[in-house]
Amino acid sequence: MSEIDKRNRLNKEPFSYQTTKKGTVVIYYEGKQIKIVKEKEAELLLAKIKQVEGQIKEVQLLLAKITGNFKRGNEKLAKHQKGNEG
Repeated sequence: MSEIDKRNRLNKEPFSYQTTKKGTVVIYYEGKQIKIVKEKEAELLLAKIKQVEGQIKEVQLLLAKITGNFKRGNEKLAKHQKGNEG
C-alpha cells in the first residue's frame, strides 16, 4: 500500500459512501457527491469493501479507484497553465 499512496492522502479519509435501500452506492469526496454506482458494479464494490472491512486505507483506495481519483497529481497545475496560454 505504501507505494500506491506515497503522499498519504488517503489517511485523511477524503472518500465516504452511502448505500441506498435499492443497493445503489453513492460515493462522496470531501463531503461532495461525486459518483453513483448501480447494479452489478455496486454489488461488486460492496463485496470488495466487505472483504477489507476495518482497513480504512484499503476502503479509501477502493473508492478512489472506482471514482477515477487514483494516482492523480498535476491536474490543477495543468489547468492553470492552459488558462495562461492566452
